[in-house]
Amino acid sequence: MINNIKTVLWAVGLVLTTTLAVFAQENAMPNYVGTAACADCHIDAIEAWEGSHHAKAWTPTLPENVLGDFDDTTFTLNGVTSRFYREDGTYMIETDGPTGDITSYPVHSVVGIEPLQQYLLETEPGKLQSFDVVWDTEEKRWYHLYPDQALYAGNGLHWTGPYKNWNARCAECHATDFDKNYSPVTRSYSSMQAEIGVGCEACHGPGEAHLAWANQLETTQSLWTGLTEMGFTIDMSAGGEAYVQQCATCHSRREPFDDGNPLPGTPYHDAYRLSPLRDGSYHADGQILDEVYVYGSFLQSKMYAKGVTCKNCHEPHSAELRVEGNGLCTQCHSEAGNPDFPTLTRQIYDDPSHHFHEVGTEGAQCKNCHMIERDYMVVDGRRDHSFRIPRPDLSIETRSPNACNDCHSEETASWAAAAIESRFPDSLHRGPHYGQIISAARSNLAANTDALAGLAEYPEMPGIVRATALEMLTNVASPDLAERLEPLLRDPDPLVRAAAVGVQRGAPETVRPARLTNLLADPVKTVRIAAAREFLSLRIARMPDRISQNLSAAMGDWQGSLTAKMDFPETHIVMGGIGLTTRRMDSALRAFGEATVLDPQLIQAWVMMIRIHAAMGNAEAALETADRAIAANPDSVELYLLRADLL
Repeated sequence: MINNIKTVLWAVGLVLTTTLAVFAQENAMPNYVGTAACADCHIDAIEAWEGSHHAKAWTPTLPENVLGDFDDTTFTLNGVTSRFYREDGTYMIETDGPTGDITSYPVHSVVGIEPLQQYLLETEPGKLQSFDVVWDTEEKRWYHLYPDQALYAGNGLHWTGPYKNWNARCAECHATDFDKNYSPVTRSYSSMQAEIGVGCEACHGPGEAHLAWANQLETTQSLWTGLTEMGFTIDMSAGGEAYVQQCATCHSRREPFDDGNPLPGTPYHDAYRLSPLRDGSYHADGQILDEVYVYGSFLQSKMYAKGVTCKNCHEPHSAELRVEGNGLCTQCHSEAGNPDFPTLTRQIYDDPSHHFHEVGTEGAQCKNCHMIERDYMVVDGRRDHSFRIPRPDLSIETRSPNACNDCHSEETASWAAAAIESRFPDSLHRGPHYGQIISAARSNLAANTDALAGLAEYPEMPGIVRATALEMLTNVASPDLAERLEPLLRDPDPLVRAAAVGVQRGAPETVRPARLTNLLADPVKTVRIAAAREFLSLRIARMPDRISQNLSAAMGDWQGSLTAKMDFPETHIVMGGIGLTTRRMDSALRAFGEATVLDPQLIQAWVMMIRIHAAMGNAEAALETADRAIAANPDSVELYLLRADLL
């Protein structure tokens, strides 16, 4: 039996093979018919959508779409001059290519409309790259997205590198029914989509069955099952959690499980693994730091907890705010309140008695106090959607920002905290905050395990906060901690269940399988994958057939998610780890080697290859690998020291 289990476990390692996993659908789905097919009936929706950021998310290179100055203009950074011009009516960009040679590329297509516009270049057939010099539509200038980084050809972060690949990193959220179709053998793409841009079917699902329903054809129910009454895969009219999750598929920082767009209506956690509040992405108190795309912030908010959805504030087809200015907020936050949210305190908010600023000034704007804004891509302002009360007192302790000092930058956080306290002396909103615990644990994890565990156990906390605490505790997992947090494996929130799996690494191997087996058949994919990963390192002599089948299926989920990301260098780091865990050193070497081909700056992959060769007694291969690693990373002290150790 143990050999059978090893076979199941080792199946994950087979993602290095050339065969892509194909999973048959239980029922055939309707076809995509294109946005034009919706126009005759849904005139108002189409008019609102046309010209929107969704409609212009990805467009052909036509004069009406191109906003940049291609009148033989140039931009120079780090000694590289890029030229923008037209040749026989074709928009062209001349710049440094994958080898560093100056090369001319036709502009393949256009991304976005404001406040910046980016251009895609095809460096190989089917392989699209996002060019880093973009057009500022407000200032009418070319600028570089990463002006502080010296990015040259051969660097993974160069515009020709894997992290700027459009097929892998971006297209899914800029197209309708996108399939990446990457070949790990040829390292090439044959991507397809129903249409470029975010069309009707990107959110509502394929429209063939809906057209049949609209035309009263009897085939609606005979050809397809599992659809709504009107022939859709998702009922957008119902709103609620399904609506929020559909928006979150693109508006979130996450790891995809599939090769392209999930079918609209697919539960979020069956398609993605949401990033928790990690250091570098979020401030300790959960405020935005890096570009995290809204959903992780929104999950922290009281508005989400009370049932507010995206469309309460945003018109879904134009993607514009429903009301400009403070009127958007006073739809609910006013003396009149809103019957849809009966627990709201009814009082005056849009008044100096609340905001203490002169009416009409920036300080009197609700969003400036409750939704801090940060610029990404240099000029693109994004607002934090956790809708938090300003807490300058927390800034003193956690070093997180606060809205007061965003404007009063010449003052200290202590000054702002005193000002808030003087104006709201009896506020109930200055109590303990999860940011205090996370901040302390980031500084000293070992000394704050009990507080993190308490945070994870507190059911009133947002699930993403509890999951963050559990992920941090994974690094200090112990038998006592695993025993204490074992009940969270049955928590109603899949984010919490998935994160609780890692803490069980501290449990004795004799009890760990029993605690995790039920999660192999969890209804949510992100939980099943988390459980499958833990079984990889377990040595089990025998399992009942039912559990063995569940393990095999969960491993298949994990294998499928890795297969879908074979063009990600970080995927090969994971697969190298699988090879090490299963003692398949040849597979580990191949995986780490592929990671360095895709991204030569992945020093940890080079280090692992050097150490594997050395551990296997192949000093010559270890030295040769070290020399190649140093050639790709001449500034790495770690690699020089490792090479010296080999000698």
